[in-house]
Amino acid sequence: MTLDKLKFGIKMMDSIPLKQTQETVTLEPSAKQIQFNTAMERYLTLGRYQIINKLVSVANISLQTYLLCLIWSHSIGLVWQAVSLVLAFFLTDFVNGLVHMLMDNNDRYDSIFGPFIANFHLHHKVMQYKKHNLVVVYFNESGSKVWLVGYLWIVYLLLGVLEAHPIVSHVLVYVGILSSVAEVSHYLCHSSDSTVSMFLGRMRVLLPKRHHARHHLEDNKNYAFLNGFTDPLLNLCATAVFKGYKDTTDTHYAHYEVQNAESR
Repeated sequence: MTLDKLKFGIKMMDSIPLKQTQETVTLEPSAKQIQFNTAMERYLTLGRYQIINKLVSVANISLQTYLLCLIWSHSIGLVWQAVSLVLAFFLTDFVNGLVHMLMDNNDRYDSIFGPFIANFHLHHKVMQYKKHNLVVVYFNESGSKVWLVGYLWIVYLLLGVLEAHPIVSHVLVYVGILSSVAEVSHYLCHSSDSTVSMFLGRMRVLLPKRHHARHHLEDNKNYAFLNGFTDPLLNLCATAVFKGYKDTTDTHYAHYEVQNAESR
């Protein structure tokens, strides 16, 4: 990976006109491309999917708030708080990167979750987010994390029924909250050049632009999106399990009119 390519990737993420992202397609669409188009039509025209997104956001944020209140009712001291946060950062970066990897390589557009899968895949095609307040980003992007609702319920049961160790409890809850923070980190990586976000990226608190650019320039690389620290491990997993998405799922939106899709 040359410096020029990395700079191009960073610039590409900052501003990509929709016309430049459209491909000239001359062949008839494949079965998967037809499934993709059908799934996206359902996502955009059936209001139930937007309602589900909002309900998932409310569920995630409500559970995060409740669980945070539960663990903060039991003091573990500043040192253990710091240890819990550091461990949670590693786990969150890895777990969310793993989910990202599975989703990027998932092509089950005809399943019950097909419209959500298809819409997720468009983040490689339309990389610019709509500009929003970070609180709005946190709420909206939490709605894409259906799996997080189940995770937070399991954590609730562990805290209430199994009486998990206080340190374990803090780590598990922080992972649930940082999973939504990861979405904000990804948003800032794509859509912000502010001094603060760039500094936090350089410090590897949030996702650095140059590091994440490799995910879009290369195939099957750098899936993490909290701060990217666990990408070496994720890259090993990706190489062992998947062939890559640029010649598979990335080709499925070739016949999709991207101007009809709203940026996130």
